Parts: sequence; C-alpha cells; structure tokens
Amino acid sequence: MRNLKNVAIAGLLCMAPVTGTIAQSVDNPWILHVGAHVVDPRSDNGHLAGMKASVGSSTRPTLSLEYLFTPEWSVDVLAAVPFQHSVRLNGQRAATVKQLPPTVGVNYHFLAGRPVSPFVGVGVNYTRFFDTKGRGALQGANVDLDSSWGIAWHGGVDITLDPRWTLTVDARYMDIDSKVKVGGASVGTAHIDPWVYGFSFGYHF
Repeated sequence: MRNLKNVAIAGLLCMAPVTGTIAQSVDNPWILHVGAHVVDPRSDNGHLAGMKASVGSSTRPTLSLEYLFTPEWSVDVLAAVPFQHSVRLNGQRAATVKQLPPTVGVNYHFLAGRPVSPFVGVGVNYTRFFDTKGRGALQGANVDLDSSWGIAWHGGVDITLDPRWTLTVDARYMDIDSKVKVGGASVGTAHIDPWVYGFSFGYHF
C-alpha cells in the first residue's frame, strides 16, 4: 500500500509541470488560418499510355484550423478552394482536373511563446480528384483519376504580430499517387507528389 501511495504521489508530481503547461495553453488555444498556397507537383509525374506526363501547378486560397494541446504541440486540419491543374502528355495539353487535398497533421513548435517559432509536423493527406475533362487529343474522352491517401510532411515558421494575430509561412510535401483511366481503361499512375507552400494569417481565439 505504501508503495502504491508513493507511486501515486510521484505520478502527480510528474504531471504537475504538464498540467501547468496545458493550463497555459487554455487561453486562446484555437487558431484560424486564412491564406494562399501553391500546389507545385514534382517535375517528373511518370508515364501515362507510354507518354511522359506533366501536371501543372495551381494557386488557391486556403483555410486551416489548429488546436494547441500545449504551447509546443498542436493538431491542424487544412482545407482549400479546389485547385485546378493542367495535365500534359509529351508536352501536349491532354486534360484539366480539379482536386481537394484535406490534410490532418500533428505539429511540434520550437521556441513556443517566442516572437518567431519554427515548427515541424507530419500527417495524413486525402486527395479527391473531380471535374476531369479531356483536352486536345482527348477532347470528349472520359478521363478519371482515383482518389489518393498518403503521408504529408509539414514545416514552417510562426511570426507573432500581436497577442491575437500570427503570420505563418509554411510548406508541405504530400505523397499523392493516382491511377488514371481513359474510357474506363487504365493508362498508368500519375505520381504527383507536390510541394504545397504559401502563407496565412492566424487569429487566436
């Protein structure tokens, strides 16, 4: 019984600093970020139907919601206005496609509470492709890209503007691979794997 009591006391003592840290983060733990980001696919997107595929970049407004469990640890959800990309085969325009890449991640903030705080994170990305239209030689053809699940790496820096507002500059690397079909027949896999980079203003509440 005495050993159990000692363990309980030791546990409470160990939890005290953590509880204090969490208590510090209770004030305004939510951050709403509004900004703009570029989805910039890698230069080599694989081959489709034996032809070299190239997926163009796209810039759109973005929105994310972040919750601070402690000053150092947070979880965030990224959303955006649909991105639109041009797809080329051997340099010729072949299709346009829209996509939504909602991403959930966990971040660790270095130098939390300082005016400038870098952070790193990792999460899961789900990309849904839709409104795909054939262009050029594929005009009128039924072109379809499968949805994709993959890991997403995250890094950036938070710059405190005042107690409520933060400027965030960040980048994500997303693992996005999609099987492509034309007229119902598989023509290969597009390896998109983009860098997503940009900025946002965050409001703490």
